[in-house]
Amino acid sequence: MVNSRTVTSRPFTLRRRTAAALLALVLPLSLPVVSAQTAFAASAGSSAAPSPTAATTEQLRLPRPTGPYATGRQTLHLTDKSRRDPWVPSAGVRELMVSMYYPARPGTGGQVAEYMTTEEARLLLESQGYAGVFPPELLSSTRANARTDARPAAGRHPLVVLSPGFSLNRATLTLLAEELAGRGYVVALIDHAYESVGTAFPGDRTLTCVACEKVESVPDGKESRAVLAAVANGRADDVSFVLDRLTGRHRVWKDAGMIDGKRIGMAGHSIGGNSAARAMAYDSRIRAGVNMDGTFFAPVPVGGLDGRPFMMLGTDSLHRPGGEDRSWDKGWKRLDGWKRWLTVTGSGHFTFIDLPVLGGQLGVTDPKAPLPGKRSGEITRDYVGAFFDQHLRGIHQPLLDGPSSANPEVDFQP
Repeated sequence: MVNSRTVTSRPFTLRRRTAAALLALVLPLSLPVVSAQTAFAASAGSSAAPSPTAATTEQLRLPRPTGPYATGRQTLHLTDKSRRDPWVPSAGVRELMVSMYYPARPGTGGQVAEYMTTEEARLLLESQGYAGVFPPELLSSTRANARTDARPAAGRHPLVVLSPGFSLNRATLTLLAEELAGRGYVVALIDHAYESVGTAFPGDRTLTCVACEKVESVPDGKESRAVLAAVANGRADDVSFVLDRLTGRHRVWKDAGMIDGKRIGMAGHSIGGNSAARAMAYDSRIRAGVNMDGTFFAPVPVGGLDGRPFMMLGTDSLHRPGGEDRSWDKGWKRLDGWKRWLTVTGSGHFTFIDLPVLGGQLGVTDPKAPLPGKRSGEITRDYVGAFFDQHLRGIHQPLLDGPSSANPEVDFQP
């Protein structure tokens, strides 16, 4: 476990507006900005939180992966000595925390891996307006499935890189990471320094979201979009660096030999989804990508992605064709390979991460985003898993051919 000492350069009250600010950027700029708590509630499927007493009686758990493998996890701290950190140059080189999930041999490994530190949980809850409502220990003690340092399964396996939403800790994509590992993928789940409200790093440090402060400090929406485009492009550089360290000549992960470097994909939520497209544009090693409800602040290149497959999976309210986020219409036209545009009825921006799944276990609901938390996790798991099975394993997936009676919430566009 990495100890936590919060490192911050400005009062945290500024960053509490980030969720609302980001929602405002993808909507017409004339619309009013809602409060951070309302933004989180609508996105995660919650309009009113339970009382602290009710919350503490629950033990939150992530669903078990559906694949045939047990899952393991190891954590890497990587430093890119060729780059200074773009948000805090005085901090020195660019730093990343990477959780490596992988198919493992049953019955091996230590304890179940920690979901997140209590300090990371406290900062995440506070950023969403839930300080004093949910105790941070409730979130940090979420029961996951992967075991620390489990023995890797035999063979070579495809690699999928995952990048979280802006201001969100990488742990919010744990459900998807474990699901893919259980299906037989190695997963590199990245936290990008100074781009989440709280991420634990070695040296008793918990780095906070200086990039969020930058977005909020610029005077207009156009400049904010430019900063977020820089986030997406910077993450593309991060991903290429991680791929170098996992598949190149100087590998830093002791089990890197289990990675098949010719079968690499990437998926991300929100700005992480935008980053998937940008990373593909920059790095030909990435063969397939998924954007989960992310605005293309950094656009898909005019020339496309060299025919490589890409899937857009998003909220129907915001990301249907001709919807409020027109960047998807523009991006769709530029995608030049196999592609799918899927929207999910009743979903919110956070549907594709862990939070609604955990919130659903507490009975948290919202009529504005009525998709149950359990279904949120199932849809994300099934469609993203099917995408990579088809394009990294070459196994045809009928689920991606068109609408399914088993998934009536999922619409194929356009």
